[in-house]
Amino acid sequence: MTDDHSPRGIIVAAIMASIAMIAIEATIISTAMPQIAGQLGQINLYSWVFSSFLLAQTATTVIFGKLSDIFGRKPVMLTGIVIFLIGSLLCGLAWSMPSMIVFRLFQGVGAGAIQPVAMTMIADLFPGKQRGKVQGFIASVWALSAVVGPLLGSLIIHNLPWAWVFWINIPVGLLATAIFVVFYHEERKPRSVSIDILGAALFTVAISALMIGLTQAESERLLTAAPAFVVSAVAVVAFLWQERRAEAPMVAPDLWLRRPIAASNIAVFFASMAIMGLTTFLPMYVQTVLDQSPLVAGFALTMLLLGWPCGATLASRQFGRFGLKPFMIAGGIIIPLGAILLTFLSPGSSPVLAGAGSLIMGFGMGLLNIAALILTQESVGATERGSATASNVFSRNLGSTLGAALLGAVLSYGLGHTAGGQSIGPDQLRALLNGGSLAAGDVDSVRLALQGALHGTFVTMLLITLMIVPACLLVGNTATDRR
Repeated sequence: MTDDHSPRGIIVAAIMASIAMIAIEATIISTAMPQIAGQLGQINLYSWVFSSFLLAQTATTVIFGKLSDIFGRKPVMLTGIVIFLIGSLLCGLAWSMPSMIVFRLFQGVGAGAIQPVAMTMIADLFPGKQRGKVQGFIASVWALSAVVGPLLGSLIIHNLPWAWVFWINIPVGLLATAIFVVFYHEERKPRSVSIDILGAALFTVAISALMIGLTQAESERLLTAAPAFVVSAVAVVAFLWQERRAEAPMVAPDLWLRRPIAASNIAVFFASMAIMGLTTFLPMYVQTVLDQSPLVAGFALTMLLLGWPCGATLASRQFGRFGLKPFMIAGGIIIPLGAILLTFLSPGSSPVLAGAGSLIMGFGMGLLNIAALILTQESVGATERGSATASNVFSRNLGSTLGAALLGAVLSYGLGHTAGGQSIGPDQLRALLNGGSLAAGDVDSVRLALQGALHGTFVTMLLITLMIVPACLLVGNTATDRR
Protein backbone atom coordinates (compact mmCIF):
# COMPACT_ATOMS: atom_id res chain seq x y z
CA MET A 1 0.00 0.00 0.00
CA THR A 2 3.00 2.33 0.47
CA ASP A 3 4.41 4.25 -2.48
CA ASP A 4 7.97 3.17 -3.30
CA HIS A 5 9.01 6.84 -3.40
CA SER A 6 8.41 7.29 0.32
CA PRO A 7 11.78 7.82 2.14
CA ARG A 8 11.69 4.99 4.62
CA GLY A 9 14.31 6.26 7.07
CA ILE A 10 12.60 9.53 7.91
CA ILE A 11 9.19 7.83 8.07
CA VAL A 12 10.53 5.30 10.57
CA ALA A 13 11.76 8.23 12.66
CA ALA A 14 8.24 9.70 12.61
CA ILE A 15 6.75 6.33 13.55
CA MET A 16 9.18 5.99 16.46
CA ALA A 17 8.28 9.52 17.62
CA SER A 18 4.57 8.66 17.48
CA ILE A 19 5.09 5.47 19.47
CA ALA A 20 7.30 7.33 21.95
CA MET A 21 4.40 9.66 22.80
CA ILE A 22 2.30 6.69 23.90
CA ALA A 23 5.15 4.79 25.53
CA ILE A 24 6.43 7.66 27.64
CA GLU A 25 2.93 8.79 28.59
CA ALA A 26 2.35 5.83 30.90
CA THR A 27 5.57 6.20 32.87
CA ILE A 28 5.67 9.99 33.03
CA ILE A 29 2.07 10.11 34.30
CA SER A 30 2.75 7.45 36.94
CA THR A 31 5.49 9.65 38.39
CA ALA A 32 3.63 12.95 38.24
CA MET A 33 0.08 11.88 39.05
CA PRO A 34 0.36 11.88 42.88
CA GLN A 35 1.19 15.60 42.84
CA ILE A 36 -1.44 16.34 40.18
CA ALA A 37 -4.10 14.48 42.16
CA GLY A 38 -3.10 16.39 45.27
CA GLN A 39 -3.94 19.65 43.48
CA LEU A 40 -7.09 18.49 41.72
CA GLY A 41 -8.56 16.60 44.69
CA GLN A 42 -11.04 13.68 44.60
CA ILE A 43 -8.29 11.10 45.21
CA ASN A 44 -10.94 8.35 45.11
CA LEU A 45 -10.97 8.76 41.32
CA TYR A 46 -7.18 8.39 41.04
CA SER A 47 -7.11 4.96 39.38
CA TRP A 48 -9.54 6.06 36.68
CA VAL A 49 -6.99 8.50 35.27
CA PHE A 50 -5.06 5.42 34.14
CA SER A 51 -8.02 3.10 33.53
CA SER A 52 -9.84 5.53 31.24
CA PHE A 53 -6.82 5.79 28.91
CA LEU A 54 -6.38 2.01 28.70
CA LEU A 55 -10.12 1.46 28.30
CA ALA A 56 -10.36 3.80 25.30
CA GLN A 57 -7.15 2.49 23.72
CA THR A 58 -8.18 -1.16 23.99
CA ALA A 59 -11.74 -0.57 22.77
CA THR A 60 -10.69 1.40 19.67
CA THR A 61 -7.53 -0.43 18.56
CA VAL A 62 -9.34 -3.00 16.45
CA ILE A 63 -11.68 -0.40 14.95
CA PHE A 64 -8.85 1.85 13.76
CA GLY A 65 -6.95 -1.16 12.42
CA LYS A 66 -9.93 -2.00 10.23
CA LEU A 67 -10.38 1.62 9.14
CA SER A 68 -6.73 1.75 8.05
CA ASP A 69 -7.41 -1.20 5.74
CA ILE A 70 -10.33 0.68 4.21
CA PHE A 71 -9.13 4.29 4.03
CA GLY A 72 -5.34 3.87 4.17
CA ARG A 73 -2.72 4.19 6.89
CA LYS A 74 -1.94 7.89 6.49
CA PRO A 75 -5.38 9.42 7.19
CA VAL A 76 -6.00 7.13 10.16
CA MET A 77 -2.55 7.82 11.62
CA LEU A 78 -2.97 11.58 11.22
CA THR A 79 -6.42 11.39 12.80
CA GLY A 80 -5.01 9.46 15.73
CA ILE A 81 -2.18 11.96 16.29
CA VAL A 82 -4.57 14.92 16.15
CA ILE A 83 -6.93 13.28 18.66
CA PHE A 84 -4.02 12.39 20.95
CA LEU A 85 -2.60 15.92 20.84
CA ILE A 86 -5.98 17.54 21.51
CA GLY A 87 -6.40 15.17 24.45
CA SER A 88 -2.90 16.08 25.70
CA LEU A 89 -3.67 19.81 25.46
CA LEU A 90 -6.94 19.40 27.34
CA CYS A 91 -5.33 17.21 30.04
CA GLY A 92 -2.94 20.06 30.79
CA LEU A 93 -5.95 22.37 31.20
CA ALA A 94 -7.92 19.97 33.42
CA TRP A 95 -9.56 21.67 36.41
CA SER A 96 -10.79 18.58 38.27
CA MET A 97 -10.34 14.82 38.40
CA PRO A 98 -13.54 14.12 36.38
CA SER A 99 -12.34 16.48 33.63
CA MET A 100 -8.91 14.83 33.68
CA ILE A 101 -10.53 11.40 33.29
CA VAL A 102 -12.59 12.57 30.30
CA PHE A 103 -9.57 14.10 28.59
CA ARG A 104 -7.48 10.98 29.27
CA LEU A 105 -10.27 8.99 27.60
CA PHE A 106 -9.82 11.23 24.58
CA GLN A 107 -6.07 10.64 24.63
CA GLY A 108 -6.69 6.89 24.74
CA VAL A 109 -8.76 7.03 21.56
CA GLY A 110 -5.82 8.66 19.78
CA ALA A 111 -3.45 6.01 21.13
CA GLY A 112 -5.86 3.34 19.88
CA ALA A 113 -5.23 4.62 16.36
CA ILE A 114 -1.51 5.37 16.59
CA GLN A 115 -0.14 2.09 17.94
CA PRO A 116 -1.64 -0.48 15.52
CA VAL A 117 -1.34 1.76 12.46
CA ALA A 118 2.30 2.56 13.23
CA MET A 119 3.11 -1.15 13.35
CA THR A 120 1.15 -1.72 10.15
CA MET A 121 3.05 1.08 8.40
CA ILE A 122 6.30 -0.72 9.19
CA ALA A 123 4.86 -3.92 7.70
CA ASP A 124 3.93 -1.98 4.55
CA LEU A 125 7.34 -0.34 4.26
CA PHE A 126 9.60 -3.33 4.86
CA PRO A 127 9.61 -7.01 3.78
CA GLY A 128 9.64 -9.66 6.49
CA LYS A 129 13.40 -9.96 7.08
CA GLN A 130 14.03 -6.20 7.25
CA ARG A 131 10.85 -5.61 9.20
CA GLY A 132 12.11 -7.58 12.16
CA LYS A 133 15.06 -5.22 12.61
CA VAL A 134 12.82 -2.15 12.52
CA GLN A 135 10.41 -3.71 15.01
CA GLY A 136 13.45 -4.18 17.24
CA PHE A 137 13.98 -0.41 17.11
CA ILE A 138 10.36 0.06 18.20
CA ALA A 139 10.94 -2.29 21.14
CA SER A 140 13.88 -0.12 22.19
CA VAL A 141 11.60 2.93 22.16
CA TRP A 142 9.36 1.30 24.77
CA ALA A 143 12.37 0.33 26.87
CA LEU A 144 13.97 3.78 26.69
CA SER A 145 10.65 5.46 27.51
CA ALA A 146 10.23 3.31 30.59
CA VAL A 147 13.61 4.53 31.86
CA VAL A 148 13.37 8.18 30.79
CA GLY A 149 9.69 8.70 31.65
CA PRO A 150 9.95 8.67 35.47
CA LEU A 151 13.02 10.93 35.40
CA LEU A 152 11.34 13.36 33.02
CA GLY A 153 8.15 13.38 35.05
CA SER A 154 10.08 14.17 38.20
CA LEU A 155 11.98 17.02 36.52
CA ILE A 156 8.78 18.57 35.17
CA ILE A 157 6.93 18.35 38.47
CA HIS A 158 9.78 20.04 40.34
CA ASN A 159 10.63 22.73 37.78
CA LEU A 160 7.59 23.41 35.58
CA PRO A 161 3.79 23.55 35.84
CA TRP A 162 2.43 19.98 35.84
CA ALA A 163 0.56 20.66 32.58
CA TRP A 164 3.86 20.15 30.74
CA VAL A 165 3.66 16.46 31.64
CA PHE A 166 1.02 16.35 28.91
CA TRP A 167 2.07 19.26 26.71
CA ILE A 168 5.50 17.76 26.09
CA ASN A 169 3.73 15.54 23.54
CA ILE A 170 2.64 18.47 21.37
CA PRO A 171 5.95 19.38 19.63
CA VAL A 172 6.76 15.70 19.12
CA GLY A 173 3.33 15.02 17.61
CA LEU A 174 3.45 18.08 15.37
CA LEU A 175 6.85 17.07 14.02
CA ALA A 176 5.65 13.52 13.31
CA THR A 177 2.53 14.91 11.61
CA ALA A 178 4.60 17.15 9.34
CA ILE A 179 6.80 14.22 8.29
CA PHE A 180 3.82 11.99 7.50
CA VAL A 181 2.10 14.76 5.51
CA VAL A 182 5.16 15.60 3.43
CA PHE A 183 6.96 12.27 3.02
CA TYR A 184 4.50 9.40 3.47
CA HIS A 185 2.78 8.49 0.21
CA GLU A 186 0.29 5.70 -0.35
CA GLU A 187 -1.03 4.05 -3.45
CA ARG A 188 -4.69 4.94 -3.15
CA LYS A 189 -6.84 2.09 -4.43
CA PRO A 190 -10.49 3.10 -4.26
CA ARG A 191 -12.53 0.55 -2.30
CA SER A 192 -16.27 0.58 -2.10
CA VAL A 193 -16.79 -0.97 1.32
CA SER A 194 -19.64 -0.47 3.72
CA ILE A 195 -18.57 0.38 7.26
CA ASP A 196 -19.98 -1.85 9.98
CA ILE A 197 -20.95 0.97 12.35
CA LEU A 198 -23.23 -1.21 14.46
CA GLY A 199 -20.49 -3.83 14.85
CA ALA A 200 -17.99 -1.16 15.89
CA ALA A 201 -20.44 0.24 18.45
CA LEU A 202 -21.23 -3.18 19.93
CA PHE A 203 -17.53 -4.08 20.09
CA THR A 204 -16.78 -0.82 21.89
CA VAL A 205 -19.57 -1.43 24.41
CA ALA A 206 -18.45 -5.03 25.01
CA ILE A 207 -14.79 -4.16 25.60
CA SER A 208 -15.52 -0.99 27.58
CA ALA A 209 -17.92 -2.82 29.90
CA LEU A 210 -15.39 -5.65 30.33
CA MET A 211 -12.63 -3.16 31.20
CA ILE A 212 -14.88 -1.36 33.67
CA GLY A 213 -15.83 -4.66 35.25
CA LEU A 214 -12.19 -5.72 35.59
CA THR A 215 -11.24 -2.34 37.07
CA GLN A 216 -14.05 -2.48 39.61
CA ALA A 217 -13.31 -6.13 40.48
CA GLU A 218 -9.66 -5.26 41.06
CA SER A 219 -10.83 -2.59 43.52
CA GLU A 220 -13.16 -5.16 45.14
CA ARG A 221 -16.27 -3.23 44.08
CA LEU A 222 -18.21 -6.33 43.10
CA LEU A 223 -21.63 -4.64 43.14
CA THR A 224 -20.59 -2.43 40.24
CA ALA A 225 -18.38 -5.04 38.55
CA ALA A 226 -21.17 -7.63 38.15
CA PRO A 227 -23.52 -5.40 36.06
CA ALA A 228 -20.56 -4.39 33.87
CA PHE A 229 -19.75 -8.04 33.17
CA VAL A 230 -23.42 -8.72 32.30
CA VAL A 231 -23.50 -5.78 29.87
CA SER A 232 -20.25 -7.01 28.30
CA ALA A 233 -21.62 -10.55 27.83
CA VAL A 234 -24.84 -9.28 26.23
CA ALA A 235 -22.90 -6.95 23.94
CA VAL A 236 -20.57 -9.80 22.90
CA VAL A 237 -23.54 -11.96 21.88
CA ALA A 238 -25.09 -9.09 19.93
CA PHE A 239 -21.72 -8.31 18.35
CA LEU A 240 -21.19 -11.90 17.15
CA TRP A 241 -24.70 -11.90 15.68
CA GLN A 242 -23.98 -8.64 13.85
CA GLU A 243 -20.64 -9.81 12.47
CA ARG A 244 -22.25 -12.93 10.98
CA ARG A 245 -24.71 -10.83 8.98
CA ALA A 246 -22.58 -7.77 8.15
CA GLU A 247 -21.39 -7.33 4.57
CA ALA A 248 -17.98 -6.09 5.73
CA PRO A 249 -17.65 -7.00 9.41
CA MET A 250 -15.58 -4.73 11.62
CA VAL A 251 -13.92 -7.77 13.23
CA ALA A 252 -13.94 -10.54 10.67
CA PRO A 253 -14.23 -13.90 12.50
CA ASP A 254 -12.54 -15.71 9.62
CA LEU A 255 -9.43 -13.53 10.12
CA TRP A 256 -9.26 -13.77 13.92
CA LEU A 257 -9.82 -17.53 13.83
CA ARG A 258 -7.07 -18.30 11.34
CA ARG A 259 -4.76 -20.70 13.09
CA PRO A 260 -1.51 -18.67 13.02
CA ILE A 261 -3.24 -15.45 14.07
CA ALA A 262 -5.37 -17.03 16.79
CA ALA A 263 -2.45 -18.98 18.28
CA SER A 264 -0.11 -15.97 18.18
CA ASN A 265 -2.68 -13.74 19.84
CA ILE A 266 -3.36 -16.31 22.57
CA ALA A 267 0.37 -16.61 23.30
CA VAL A 268 0.76 -12.83 23.46
CA PHE A 269 -2.33 -12.58 25.68
CA PHE A 270 -0.90 -14.93 28.34
CA ALA A 271 2.55 -13.36 28.11
CA SER A 272 1.10 -9.88 28.65
CA MET A 273 -0.81 -11.11 31.70
CA ALA A 274 2.43 -12.36 33.24
CA ILE A 275 4.47 -9.27 32.41
CA MET A 276 1.82 -7.05 34.00
CA GLY A 277 2.28 -9.04 37.20
CA LEU A 278 6.05 -8.59 36.99
CA THR A 279 5.94 -4.83 36.44
CA THR A 280 3.29 -4.31 39.13
CA PHE A 281 4.50 -6.51 41.96
CA LEU A 282 8.26 -7.05 41.60
CA PRO A 283 9.20 -3.48 42.69
CA MET A 284 6.83 -3.84 45.65
CA TYR A 285 8.54 -7.09 46.68
CA VAL A 286 12.06 -5.70 46.41
CA GLN A 287 11.19 -2.51 48.27
CA THR A 288 9.18 -4.04 51.11
CA VAL A 289 10.02 -7.72 51.62
CA LEU A 290 13.71 -7.39 50.67
CA ASP A 291 13.83 -3.98 52.39
CA GLN A 292 15.69 -2.32 49.54
CA SER A 293 15.51 1.29 48.35
CA PRO A 294 13.13 2.40 45.56
CA LEU A 295 16.23 2.86 43.40
CA VAL A 296 17.21 -0.80 43.76
CA ALA A 297 13.61 -1.84 43.07
CA GLY A 298 13.68 0.28 39.93
CA PHE A 299 16.91 -1.34 38.76
CA ALA A 300 15.43 -4.81 39.27
CA LEU A 301 12.53 -3.91 36.99
CA THR A 302 14.82 -2.17 34.51
CA MET A 303 16.37 -5.57 33.78
CA LEU A 304 13.09 -6.42 32.04
CA LEU A 305 13.58 -3.40 29.81
CA LEU A 306 17.14 -4.47 29.06
CA GLY A 307 16.23 -8.05 28.17
CA TRP A 308 13.24 -7.15 25.99
CA PRO A 309 15.05 -5.24 23.18
CA CYS A 310 17.92 -7.74 23.32
CA GLY A 311 15.51 -10.59 22.63
CA ALA A 312 13.71 -8.61 19.94
CA THR A 313 16.99 -7.71 18.23
CA LEU A 314 18.23 -11.31 18.25
CA ALA A 315 14.95 -12.60 16.81
CA SER A 316 14.82 -9.89 14.15
CA ARG A 317 18.31 -10.74 12.94
CA GLN A 318 17.85 -14.51 12.85
CA PHE A 319 14.22 -15.33 12.06
CA GLY A 320 14.94 -15.25 8.33
CA ARG A 321 17.36 -18.12 8.97
CA PHE A 322 15.41 -20.18 11.51
CA GLY A 323 11.79 -19.10 10.97
CA LEU A 324 9.33 -17.38 13.30
CA LYS A 325 7.81 -20.35 15.11
CA PRO A 326 11.08 -21.51 16.75
CA PHE A 327 11.56 -18.06 18.26
CA MET A 328 8.00 -18.03 19.55
CA ILE A 329 8.54 -21.41 21.22
CA ALA A 330 11.92 -20.31 22.60
CA GLY A 331 10.33 -17.19 24.07
CA GLY A 332 7.49 -19.28 25.48
CA ILE A 333 10.03 -21.50 27.27
CA ILE A 334 12.28 -18.71 28.52
CA ILE A 335 9.50 -16.60 30.08
CA PRO A 336 8.49 -19.33 32.58
CA LEU A 337 12.17 -19.85 33.46
CA GLY A 338 12.33 -16.25 34.61
CA ALA A 339 9.05 -16.64 36.48
CA ILE A 340 10.45 -19.70 38.30
CA LEU A 341 13.28 -17.58 39.71
CA LEU A 342 10.76 -15.16 41.18
CA THR A 343 9.00 -17.98 43.04
CA PHE A 344 12.30 -18.68 44.85
CA LEU A 345 12.45 -15.16 46.29
CA SER A 346 12.42 -14.99 50.09
CA PRO A 347 13.08 -12.25 52.68
CA GLY A 348 16.77 -13.22 52.71
CA SER A 349 17.22 -13.19 48.93
CA SER A 350 19.50 -10.84 47.08
CA PRO A 351 17.84 -8.32 44.74
CA VAL A 352 20.13 -9.77 42.08
CA LEU A 353 17.81 -12.81 41.95
CA ALA A 354 14.83 -10.52 41.32
CA GLY A 355 16.76 -8.71 38.60
CA ALA A 356 17.78 -12.02 36.98
CA GLY A 357 14.17 -13.19 36.81
CA SER A 358 13.15 -9.86 35.33
CA LEU A 359 15.97 -9.99 32.75
CA ILE A 360 15.12 -13.53 31.62
CA MET A 361 11.38 -12.80 31.32
CA GLY A 362 12.16 -9.65 29.33
CA PHE A 363 14.43 -11.55 26.95
CA GLY A 364 11.72 -14.16 26.39
CA MET A 365 9.14 -11.45 25.75
CA GLY A 366 11.40 -9.86 23.17
CA LEU A 367 11.66 -13.16 21.28
CA LEU A 368 7.96 -13.96 21.54
CA ASN A 369 6.38 -10.59 20.85
CA ILE A 370 8.26 -9.67 17.72
CA ALA A 371 7.89 -13.17 16.23
CA ALA A 372 4.14 -13.23 16.99
CA LEU A 373 3.60 -9.78 15.47
CA ILE A 374 5.47 -10.51 12.24
CA LEU A 375 3.85 -13.93 11.90
CA THR A 376 0.43 -12.31 12.28
CA GLN A 377 1.25 -9.73 9.60
CA GLU A 378 2.69 -12.34 7.24
CA SER A 379 -0.46 -14.46 7.52
CA VAL A 380 -2.59 -11.90 5.64
CA GLY A 381 -2.47 -9.72 2.56
CA ALA A 382 -1.93 -5.96 2.54
CA THR A 383 -5.69 -5.26 2.58
CA GLU A 384 -6.09 -7.08 5.92
CA ARG A 385 -2.77 -6.18 7.50
CA GLY A 386 -4.17 -3.35 9.61
CA SER A 387 -6.87 -5.55 11.11
CA ALA A 388 -4.41 -8.37 11.79
CA THR A 389 -1.90 -6.05 13.47
CA ALA A 390 -4.66 -4.50 15.56
CA SER A 391 -5.72 -7.95 16.76
CA ASN A 392 -2.20 -8.48 18.10
CA VAL A 393 -2.12 -5.12 19.88
CA PHE A 394 -5.62 -5.74 21.26
CA SER A 395 -4.54 -9.11 22.69
CA ARG A 396 -1.60 -7.47 24.46
CA ASN A 397 -3.74 -4.73 26.00
CA LEU A 398 -6.50 -7.09 27.08
CA GLY A 399 -3.96 -9.50 28.58
CA SER A 400 -2.35 -6.67 30.55
CA THR A 401 -5.71 -5.55 31.92
CA LEU A 402 -6.89 -9.02 32.85
CA GLY A 403 -3.48 -9.83 34.35
CA ALA A 404 -3.60 -6.76 36.58
CA ALA A 405 -7.10 -7.65 37.78
CA LEU A 406 -6.41 -11.36 38.36
CA LEU A 407 -3.04 -10.98 40.06
CA GLY A 408 -4.33 -8.03 42.09
CA ALA A 409 -7.14 -10.26 43.34
CA VAL A 410 -4.61 -12.96 44.27
CA LEU A 411 -2.61 -10.40 46.25
CA SER A 412 -5.73 -9.13 48.03
CA TYR A 413 -6.77 -12.67 48.92
CA GLY A 414 -3.29 -13.42 50.26
CA LEU A 415 -3.27 -10.30 52.44
CA GLY A 416 -6.68 -11.17 53.80
CA HIS A 417 -5.78 -14.79 54.59
CA THR A 418 -2.35 -14.69 56.20
CA ALA A 419 -0.83 -17.72 57.91
CA GLY A 420 -1.37 -16.17 61.32
CA GLY A 421 -5.00 -15.44 60.61
CA GLN A 422 -4.45 -11.68 60.87
CA SER A 423 -5.79 -9.65 57.95
CA ILE A 424 -3.47 -6.94 56.64
CA GLY A 425 -5.34 -3.75 55.85
CA PRO A 426 -4.55 -1.19 53.12
CA ASP A 427 -3.46 1.43 55.67
CA GLN A 428 -0.78 -0.88 57.09
CA LEU A 429 0.43 -1.78 53.61
CA ARG A 430 0.51 1.88 52.56
CA ALA A 431 2.50 2.80 55.67
CA LEU A 432 5.10 0.14 54.88
CA LEU A 433 5.38 1.21 51.23
CA ASN A 434 5.65 4.90 52.07
CA GLY A 435 7.96 4.45 55.05
CA GLY A 436 5.24 5.50 57.48
CA SER A 437 5.14 4.82 61.20
CA LEU A 438 4.54 1.22 62.22
CA ALA A 439 5.49 -0.51 65.44
CA ALA A 440 8.50 -2.83 65.11
CA GLY A 441 6.36 -5.92 65.56
CA ASP A 442 3.83 -4.65 63.03
CA VAL A 443 6.55 -4.02 60.45
CA ASP A 444 7.70 -7.63 60.69
CA SER A 445 4.17 -9.05 60.55
CA VAL A 446 3.13 -6.89 57.61
CA ARG A 447 6.34 -7.72 55.75
CA LEU A 448 5.81 -11.45 56.38
CA ALA A 449 2.20 -11.27 55.23
CA LEU A 450 3.25 -9.40 52.12
CA GLN A 451 5.90 -12.02 51.40
CA GLY A 452 3.27 -14.76 51.47
CA ALA A 453 0.77 -12.80 49.36
CA LEU A 454 3.34 -11.77 46.74
CA HIS A 455 4.69 -15.32 46.59
CA GLY A 456 1.16 -16.37 45.69
CA THR A 457 1.05 -13.82 42.86
CA PHE A 458 4.40 -15.05 41.51
CA VAL A 459 3.20 -18.67 41.58
CA THR A 460 0.02 -17.64 39.75
CA MET A 461 2.15 -15.73 37.25
CA LEU A 462 4.24 -18.86 36.65
CA LEU A 463 1.10 -20.92 36.00
CA ILE A 464 -0.04 -18.32 33.46
CA THR A 465 3.30 -18.46 31.63
CA LEU A 466 2.99 -22.24 31.27
CA MET A 467 0.07 -21.63 28.86
CA ILE A 468 2.31 -19.81 26.37
CA VAL A 469 4.15 -22.80 24.87
CA PRO A 470 0.99 -24.83 24.04
CA ALA A 471 -0.35 -21.75 22.25
CA CYS A 472 2.89 -21.38 20.27
CA LEU A 473 2.75 -25.06 19.24
CA LEU A 474 -0.71 -24.44 17.72
CA VAL A 475 0.73 -21.96 15.23
CA GLY A 476 1.66 -24.69 12.76
CA ASN A 477 4.13 -24.33 9.93
CA THR A 478 3.92 -20.96 8.18
CA ALA A 479 5.10 -19.63 4.86
CA THR A 480 7.65 -17.50 6.69
CA ASP A 481 9.15 -20.57 8.30
CA ARG A 482 9.50 -22.31 4.98
CA ARG A 483 11.40 -19.48 3.31
